Amino acid sequence: MTWQTDAGQPREFLVEAALEGARLDRALEALLPDSGLRLRRRLIEAGRVLVEGRPAPAGLKLRAAQRVTLLPEGPAALAEGHQQPDRQRTAASQEPAEVRIIVRTRDYAALDKPAGLHSAALAGGGGQSLEALLPRLFPELTPRLLNRLDFLTSGLVLASMNGRAAKVFAALKPKDVVKEYMAVVEGRLDEPLQLKRKLDTDDRKRTRVLGKMENDARGWTLVWPESALAGGRTLVRVRIQAGARHQIRAHLAAANLPIVGDPLYGDPLPEGGEPGDGRLFLHHRRLEFLDFKAFCQPPWLKELERIGPDRTGPDRTGPDRPGAERKDSGGMATARPKRGSAEEDIIEDD
Repeated sequence: MTWQTDAGQPREFLVEAALEGARLDRALEALLPDSGLRLRRRLIEAGRVLVEGRPAPAGLKLRAAQRVTLLPEGPAALAEGHQQPDRQRTAASQEPAEVRIIVRTRDYAALDKPAGLHSAALAGGGGQSLEALLPRLFPELTPRLLNRLDFLTSGLVLASMNGRAAKVFAALKPKDVVKEYMAVVEGRLDEPLQLKRKLDTDDRKRTRVLGKMENDARGWTLVWPESALAGGRTLVRVRIQAGARHQIRAHLAAANLPIVGDPLYGDPLPEGGEPGDGRLFLHHRRLEFLDFKAFCQPPWLKELERIGPDRTGPDRTGPDRPGAERKDSGGMATARPKRGSAEEDIIEDD
């Protein structure tokens, strides 16, 4: 690995062949030999580490001859034409994110949250949020956010227009609310799956998938294959009820089907993407309860290269016929994770 630096200027290095396939947060140690892994990850999360001129996730697998840049703090980070990461540019410009209203009634509205926007406002700042945009979207009303999506997940988020509507929604049982997602996963899936392993979300950035089975259907993740894709991937349809933190992402990764672009549970670089794309191929596309219905296809759906039939239309309102799911008592797909794989350390028997 070779690197160049000038005082107060961005520091750059080229990835040597010996580091081919190394994670960015590990390879960065060559440039910052006295730094710990936690510090290097903080620099990456702050957008100060670029790969080929673009922000990149900590788990990005590097390729030989790629250019890695470490930006200094403050205005010098913009030296030599380097761009700020999208999150920093948004915060600096104060330009509100573009949010589409998919469906609106007197009591509720379904909004299309783009990837890279927080659902709820974060204490102490941390970037724009959909919650903070609600008063601008619905002036003279008292809108309230009723569900959340991860920062990298796109799709439907529900807001109530008044306090009474919020109470009605809160009183619904999870099984009375349809939440359907679309995702692109690594690996082939040819039959439906029921993923039922318990999840441990207590005080952890990373949700653990345990060895015990969850008897409560609110913790299950139901998966149906929709189309085979190029590169050995599969477009899947997913349904959950209550939805624990990272439930879909953790369950699919534990089933040897990590979501493409997931920087926490899988390989963050999608096929054909550029380093630092940061795109997670997970989208909340359907939300139904009482007489309210909202549907919104993923923005990336038309980009997929299918090699099988397409079954993704809006008329797909229900799951496959009852009993069609393969009941996999282990919560796994077709194979256990390989020893030492990223999936192995999130499956913990207890």
